[in-house]
Amino acid sequence: MSVNADSTAGLFRVLHPFLKLAPRGGRVVVVGSKNAPAPGPGAAAYSASKAAVTQLARVAALEWAADGIRVNTVHPDAVFDTGLWSVEVLAQRAAHYGLSAEAYKRRNLLGAEITSAAVGRLVAEMCSDTFACTTGAQVPIDGGNERVV
Repeated sequence: MSVNADSTAGLFRVLHPFLKLAPRGGRVVVVGSKNAPAPGPGAAAYSASKAAVTQLARVAALEWAADGIRVNTVHPDAVFDTGLWSVEVLAQRAAHYGLSAEAYKRRNLLGAEITSAAVGRLVAEMCSDTFACTTGAQVPIDGGNERVV
């Protein structure tokens, strides 16, 4: 589900009182995008909306820390096992870069394919005690992107 910045701000307002009641502190993890720190051509609206949601998360981290609520963001890049990436779209994007579809999926510094399961594990871990002392963080999950590093 895609959520615009206005509806996200409204959702944050509604959730804040409940997150304050969490016995071990509230936890929010926003799924941003690599396009927030490193936008690409042809993705102005998408990049702007992800940048706006990232800023909302940063402000929430500032405002909610005193209530014991931590707010962090993950920035995945190209999660190919989602409905956004049809075989045709993947082939088109790969061809644009002169790569096979398989090579395009691993076009990052680690040569890793980013999966929805990997993003989910990171989100879950950010809600765990491992990140109990972290708020306002923006964590990439992109295999290493030379435009971001």
